[in-house]
Amino acid sequence: MDKLNEILHELGISKVKLAKFLGVSRQMIYNYLELDNINKWPKDKKVLLLNLLGIKSVDEMSKIKITTDYIYEVDNRLNSLCKNEDNSNLFEGLGKRQKILLQDIVELLKEKIEDENDSEGYYILLYLYHYLQSIDTSKELKYILAYVSKAAGFSKPLEFVFNEEQQFTFEAILFSAFSLYNGGGTSKTKIAASHERFVAQIEHKIEEKMSRTMELNNVKVQALKELGYNEISESNATEVFEKIAEIQSRKVAS
Repeated sequence: MDKLNEILHELGISKVKLAKFLGVSRQMIYNYLELDNINKWPKDKKVLLLNLLGIKSVDEMSKIKITTDYIYEVDNRLNSLCKNEDNSNLFEGLGKRQKILLQDIVELLKEKIEDENDSEGYYILLYLYHYLQSIDTSKELKYILAYVSKAAGFSKPLEFVFNEEQQFTFEAILFSAFSLYNGGGTSKTKIAASHERFVAQIEHKIEEKMSRTMELNNVKVQALKELGYNEISESNATEVFEKIAEIQSRKVAS
């Protein structure tokens, strides 16, 4: 069973997704994986698993080599056999491929956050949420996603779906950075100095953000005062926003 768990981990198949594929509950998957031999699984579930892995017997499992092509093959079989039975508004207006991907993401996120005592899992998803909120602010954030996908063996190393030249350069630099990190080839003094610059840059951005927020609030207060309102409502929103734009243009002109 250790070999199976290793294979599932390297393929990136979550317990939730495997449970859906086999048509059982997630708890049942844990029960199956606690058994010391796959031959003790219900026969129909064992056959489904072997088909998913592309083998005919349990003995062949020890010969499985996780390659990029193999990951693609298993993923295609998994997606073609997993039926999307959720017709909620979450998937409304999406194509079949997009539905499958979104559902896989939701199921994986749910698995990560189910344990309310797992603070690390919570912060992983919180930071991921912040990452997605920021994804359009820098093209390099997209390149990071591509790098991680390649480094984990899910994508081909010479696949470039964004700007090829920039992505190529960024991946090479990021690889060098990870090599230095893992190899410990940089002095602690230089690392500390670099981190100080990082902290200073972030603090500067936070200050700028707070300053802009305060400025907008001041402009909003001024707009409401000039119009004789106490707050923004649905009925006066358009008028207030136009006044805010007018006030901002005055400051630019002056």
